[in-house]
Amino acid sequence: MVVKVLGPGSAQCQKLVQEVKRALRYVGLEAKLSTVEDAAELSEYQLPATPALLINGEVKVTGRIPDQAELTTWLTTAALREETS
Repeated sequence: MVVKVLGPGSAQCQKLVQEVKRALRYVGLEAKLSTVEDAAELSEYQLPATPALLINGEVKVTGRIPDQAELTTWLTTAALREETS
């Protein structure tokens, strides 16, 4: 699973990274977690707001930090999709 947090590296972006790590630990999943902070690369995604979260290339949320229930649902669903692919 590939998880990306997109944003300029603000406190909100860092908080989202921490929340994703916490959710991954909670559900017992591993993922390649990375951040995209480069302005040129961010513009390629054409996001309405940051921070943004992508799981396996799919935008899950922009402009806010999702709660743990949302994160664990998205991560678990992505993991199940990978297993059935």
